[in-house]
Amino acid sequence: MSSVRTGQIGTAQKIEKYLAEHFPEDTIVQSNGLPVIRAQLALAHQNPSAAIATLEPTALYELGTLNNFTTVSGLALYAVYVRGEAYLAARRGSDASAEFQKILDHRSIVLNEPIGALAHLGLARAYALQGDTAKARAKYQDFLTLWKDAETDIPILVAAKAEYAKLE
Repeated sequence: MSSVRTGQIGTAQKIEKYLAEHFPEDTIVQSNGLPVIRAQLALAHQNPSAAIATLEPTALYELGTLNNFTTVSGLALYAVYVRGEAYLAARRGSDASAEFQKILDHRSIVLNEPIGALAHLGLARAYALQGDTAKARAKYQDFLTLWKDAETDIPILVAAKAEYAKLE
């Protein structure tokens, strides 16, 4: 996930190719890992509809953890998170809020993965997109409270603070 988010598209493409070639029968890789990478690549190319379509098969597995690999590797609910991001990019606020809420409703699956905190921000953005300023403001506050001790120059935190300020 971090390769695409940090602009390292080539690295993500190499990882996608490697996983596809070396793990053709691995259910977790084929049904979760690869669709997540491919959806993020679609988002990086401003194609949210392709991202949403790519993630359709992951719905069957999104709340399951077959073993510790899915949580240790950071795959737990990442497809849900990326689907929420794709819905935001497609300006489908209601669909996005349902995805981010799913993450918040299943914290025991997410554990301490970053998407647990980032789901608050995604939900804030989804509510803002829907025009529900009160709910958006509350979720931005939740996110900013969780990140109150973070370094102040982290790009996502800077963006969240700017978005929150625009709501006031």
